[in-house]
Amino acid sequence: MFKWRKDKKRIPKDPHVQQNASIHSLIQTLKQSKDFTSDHLTSPTDCVVSYIKTIIEPKFLHKSILPVLKSHHLKDLEDIKHHVPVDNTKITDDLDEIRIRIMQGDIMIRMNEADSRALLVPAITVETRKVSIPEVEFSVVGPKEAFVESLDTNINLLRKRLTLPQLTIREVMIGKLTKTRVAVISIEGIANKENLNTVLQRLNNIEYDQLIDSSFLTQMMADNSNSPFPQFLDTERPDRVAEVLVEGKIAIIVDGSPHALTCPTTIVEFFSASDDYFLPWHLASAFRLIRLFAVIFSVLSTSLYVAVLTHHQEMVPEDMLATIVSSRADIPLPPILEVVVLELTIELLREAGARLPAKVGQTIGIVGGIVIGTAAVEAGLTSNVLLIITALAALASFTTPVYQIGNTIRLIRFPFLLTAQFWGLVGISMTMAFFIGHLIRLQSIGRPFFAPLYPLRFRDLKDAFIRLPFNLQSKRPMQTRADDSTRFNPNRVHEKRDIDD
Repeated sequence: MFKWRKDKKRIPKDPHVQQNASIHSLIQTLKQSKDFTSDHLTSPTDCVVSYIKTIIEPKFLHKSILPVLKSHHLKDLEDIKHHVPVDNTKITDDLDEIRIRIMQGDIMIRMNEADSRALLVPAITVETRKVSIPEVEFSVVGPKEAFVESLDTNINLLRKRLTLPQLTIREVMIGKLTKTRVAVISIEGIANKENLNTVLQRLNNIEYDQLIDSSFLTQMMADNSNSPFPQFLDTERPDRVAEVLVEGKIAIIVDGSPHALTCPTTIVEFFSASDDYFLPWHLASAFRLIRLFAVIFSVLSTSLYVAVLTHHQEMVPEDMLATIVSSRADIPLPPILEVVVLELTIELLREAGARLPAKVGQTIGIVGGIVIGTAAVEAGLTSNVLLIITALAALASFTTPVYQIGNTIRLIRFPFLLTAQFWGLVGISMTMAFFIGHLIRLQSIGRPFFAPLYPLRFRDLKDAFIRLPFNLQSKRPMQTRADDSTRFNPNRVHEKRDIDD
């Protein structure tokens, strides 16, 4: 850095003077906040202690730091660092690091106000809620713990389940202003290094001023940010994250977010619930097939109703046709408007129930649905048949165990409705082909999202639409490209017998 005199001669500026001026400017900026404190101690150690009192632990300051400074005559920062019984202390003159660590809850100690070097002592206090039961991915059986907003607590929940030295935690700071801690978690020797490097590279390439929640990353790191399908699995369950880590996948946890992201993921993972692994494989497979059928019914039921009544009346059996005709005898609206009105009404009830307090939202959802549905039929705005179909479709959309894919299903129903109105079954087929083609091209951190259907991988079908017994799943999913693809030796499973055999 140089400054100009009037005679245009450049004179080098003293870097220590500039650094002191910068620290002085930082202190003056912090002093504008009422919760910032900077005290000058004189006896027996002459030093300046600065901190933000709302984010540090007061007991730690008064029991571990101030007694040391007031009972010993310490001459320099190295001497103070030696006497303070705290790990991760650091002496630095890097202004950026000083600013970041003060804002993260460190106590800054300088020998005098003009000193550019400072001792940084971690003293942050974290206010967070206690570990509670999952609210979005609730399960009847199995663990009842969910992530919270503290990164360290969330890592503890994973460490408790995976007591492995190979469990590796890498941290990245994201956000120009927020400086949010982001942990990338994998199991060394199992996770594919290419997948890990892809995740780290995409995180390091993010340029944004804030990172408040993990949902920000799903939009910033997605292979196709314009796709309505989520390309990262969002979960609040530590047991589910531990499970996919063992499969060779990568987990991402953001400080301040009660959810974790896992990748690479596939479309079938969004229809598998945690209960599928806590129940016998026969029941788990049956329930998973029911969910898949429910999703297909939710997407296609109302569009098929519009297509058949508008273009293909000959496909309706005579007995059922008489019922449909009698129910629509006094309906002034065409089928497409009738369906759109009901679909929008259900979406309004969903949004109202989600945004209102829990008890009020449940009441609005139940009472509003009954009252509006009954009134719509009596007023002649919709038919009884369509009301039943729409209600069943709405119920079917709630069977998805992952919230993000449920939102996608709510959205893609409307393109099917429009094409069914214009071209009937041909339009539905065209829309279906478009979405399948989109899913085939879609990727999750470079891995095929439509696996194991495309590319077809028979080995991964053991835990796709159905879940076979654990003793038949000796290999990890091919989609993860795990460095160690073997879970266990299948021959040993058949060798073991009860002692009385």
